[in-house]
Amino acid sequence: MSHTTDGTQGSTLLILDGIGGVPLGRELAEACNAHGIHTTYRDCARLPTIPLYGLRSALAKTLNRSGKDSYYHLPRVDTQAVETLLRDTRPDCVLVIGFAYKFIDPAVLARLKRELGFALFLYDTDSCNLYTRRREFIFFLDGELPVYDRIFSFSRVTSDFFRQTRGLNAVHQPFGALPIVLPDDTPREHDVLFVGSCDLRRIFLLEHVCKHVVVFGNRWDRHAALTSRALQARITDRPVWGKELHALFGASKIILNITRGPFFGVETGINLRIFEALAAGRMLLTDHCDEVAELLKPGVEMDTFRSSAELAEKAAYYLAHDDEREAIAQRGQQRFFADYTWQRRSAELLLLMGLRTER
Repeated sequence: MSHTTDGTQGSTLLILDGIGGVPLGRELAEACNAHGIHTTYRDCARLPTIPLYGLRSALAKTLNRSGKDSYYHLPRVDTQAVETLLRDTRPDCVLVIGFAYKFIDPAVLARLKRELGFALFLYDTDSCNLYTRRREFIFFLDGELPVYDRIFSFSRVTSDFFRQTRGLNAVHQPFGALPIVLPDDTPREHDVLFVGSCDLRRIFLLEHVCKHVVVFGNRWDRHAALTSRALQARITDRPVWGKELHALFGASKIILNITRGPFFGVETGINLRIFEALAAGRMLLTDHCDEVAELLKPGVEMDTFRSSAELAEKAAYYLAHDDEREAIAQRGQQRFFADYTWQRRSAELLLLMGLRTER
């Protein structure tokens, strides 16, 4: 337990971030601290690794390939370092972001939960990326998820799946974002901006708006043989984050979101980019799924497309109708401030974890 400024005991939270390459976990930790919850953040990728991890990991991969249905992965973080961290911080709650199994054996977390008496939660952010990796996904379902007291999932489809197939305590909790402040006089030099890694579905859709779009993200060069020369000329093959990403938002008329194939295949698509686009006050155009229409009003606070033809049609329409596009963007930003800032989203998460906030 921590102590508040008036001498009473306050709640403590430890965030173990399994996807530290994106800012979600750090932003969430800052928001929890702002609510008066003493929050410790650790990027799992930066925790001490086990001795000879590289050699032992290669052996683990060999064992994994030799099995037909089993999945074996060597967690990279030293178990003693995990124990020391938890015994030193003595959190009331531990929140894992994304997953633990690549870094920490879930059985270790379950043992320490029993010994130290903390509540253990997961914010599921990446499970859809496992759908095409059958053995790994089964391991995640049966080897990791049961250790958590409750699972918060970015996707309603996924939280329903966890409950219905495994009887897990899973609830839908959409992402949030930090407010993005952009200068009012930022020139809109890009018609349509897409930021994300390459996959086939994204290539096929982007070809239909290639004369309008600029693309940033990784793994596009390796798929150059599948893209037209016109689209290749619009691509910068590198990821962008932080201030550079925000500057790109500001310089764009429309922010395009295209979910990856595995997400789209199970009818979910509420990723972080949706809330960042709203936060930036730019027009969001995203592929349609029932989940997004439950959270935001298509045609009012953002808009959606159901096919490549509709994507091309709506992009052209909104680029030709500035006033309508900007009105939708403004209403989307207003909705963001009402419901989807990390300040608002974290307050709900803390309540569901049983942590009392001071403000």
